[in-house]
Amino acid sequence: MKKEVGFSLVYRDMWQSSGKYQPRVDQLVRIAPVIVAMGCFDRVETNGGAFEQVNLMYGENPNKAVRAWTAEFGRAGIQTHMLERALNGLRMYGVPADVRRLMPRVKKAQGVDIMRSFCGLNDVRNLELSIVAAKEAGMVSQAALSITQSPVHTVEYYLDMVDKLVELGADEICLKDMAGIGRPATLGRLVKAIKERHPQVKVQYHGHSGPGLSMASVLTVAEAGADYIDCAMEPLSWGMVHPDVISVQAMLKDAGFAVKDINMEAYMEARRLTQEFIDDFLGLYINPANRISSSLLLGCGLPGGMMGSMMSDLKGVHGAINMALKKSGKPELTFEELTVRLFQEVEHIWPMLGYPPLVTPFSQYTKNIAVMNLLAMAQGKPRFSQIDKDSWNMILGRAGRLPGKLAPEIVELAQSQGMEFYDGVPQEAYPDALPQYIEEMAANGWERGEDDEELFELAMHDRQYRDYKSGLAKQRFDKELAQLREERQPKPAAATAEGLALNYIAPNHPKAVPLVATATGRLMWETRFDDHSTAPAPGTVLNEGQTVAMIEASYAVVPLTALAGGRLVDTCARQGQMVKKGDIVGWME
Repeated sequence: MKKEVGFSLVYRDMWQSSGKYQPRVDQLVRIAPVIVAMGCFDRVETNGGAFEQVNLMYGENPNKAVRAWTAEFGRAGIQTHMLERALNGLRMYGVPADVRRLMPRVKKAQGVDIMRSFCGLNDVRNLELSIVAAKEAGMVSQAALSITQSPVHTVEYYLDMVDKLVELGADEICLKDMAGIGRPATLGRLVKAIKERHPQVKVQYHGHSGPGLSMASVLTVAEAGADYIDCAMEPLSWGMVHPDVISVQAMLKDAGFAVKDINMEAYMEARRLTQEFIDDFLGLYINPANRISSSLLLGCGLPGGMMGSMMSDLKGVHGAINMALKKSGKPELTFEELTVRLFQEVEHIWPMLGYPPLVTPFSQYTKNIAVMNLLAMAQGKPRFSQIDKDSWNMILGRAGRLPGKLAPEIVELAQSQGMEFYDGVPQEAYPDALPQYIEEMAANGWERGEDDEELFELAMHDRQYRDYKSGLAKQRFDKELAQLREERQPKPAAATAEGLALNYIAPNHPKAVPLVATATGRLMWETRFDDHSTAPAPGTVLNEGQTVAMIEASYAVVPLTALAGGRLVDTCARQGQMVKKGDIVGWME
């Protein structure tokens, strides 16, 4: 009999890789004892990543959710773990240092045992505070390697990173194979080398199923000495998610490893409950394409968790790209052809951008650049004609050091625009900020909460927390949910999209056509229009394909472009306003 291998159920990431939301706290509390009864899990991923933010978005207190959700596992002796993004904490952009230090204290008090920390650029400087703060709070510090496949990301590269992480105090190492493109043999060599160099360090493997290598990778890393394997379960396994625990358990048992048996009655009940949650409302936000694996992901390296958002972005620019192609006498693209073009464009520009591992948020930045490149080239413009602010921050080093070298044309483009490269410590750009949030809570009469958990939530997700406290978040979510359910209902012939287009006539402007939000999030009109506080003025001339605004969605920054040239008639959304996908935000003719 070979060594024992433990399983971790990534119940948070199963939902994150499938759709937009995860179950409500009442649903999580119902399924927790069933997961315990399955008897095969040593660990469960309960929170982190987008979990708390999503709670707030539908009007639920994330702190109460985490405490209630982790309680049953704590009583059963099952370790719980969370995911955090180092410099970016639980969000998509930098977090003040004192907020990052507060996070593990809060999460440990709420019942979370392990803090899995990753930097999307594998910059150890960003991980240092996470490791130190987790240890000081009494949590297990699990430092993650963002796994990708490139000439830069060798076994030696990752081993050097592991040495530094262990020296900083990391208790465990996770191989975070977020796109599932890690090659099994290479992953096996890496795990074997980690175990030889640091035998006291536990190793956990997290691999998505997208391009189809995950089962081979699981077996290889287990043979090399991995201690834990992340697994999913039906109906949210395979596709762009993770391997199912039944298959993993059977494979490792046959290979001679000591693995726990699965209580199949409990498995089927957990499966039933998960499907019930999908049927309740969560399925409205799950893209069916995420059920399908694709070997095309091996080339572009995009993670499965962002496939749904990427498809939404492509639909938003599909019309503009085809309009530009048609105008220049070139054949239009089907959506499938455009998808392949995007994969190819990501594969082309990735080395030029310094091989950032394609994980949140850098996968979104790289994808955003690729989408805008496709639009620019369709319009006869060069690549990199338009790069958003967050992507520039990645390029310039403000989020950390890129693993590889930038292409000379990218460097020249930055210099031509007067931009400066940065090699300082990224955290220095985000100084302590808790005092200002404490002051805001006192002014509003808000309690800081048990173990300062409400203070932490405001400081980590200030905009969403304010909307939660005001009740706006729940109102917005209820409205969104009602609209989605209405859209899924069969429509009479008179209510087809063609018929509904008649409702898109702006008052007093019979030839006006709408500018429609391409995503749900915060609308930011482009800065070249007046200033950050106003929308563009009526009469502003817009060119075909011109980016009019950016929408800061939970998963990425999504461009809103003009599908045709014309003159702006009016706007009906203010700067910074929350909009949902499909909202009319302006009119042009």
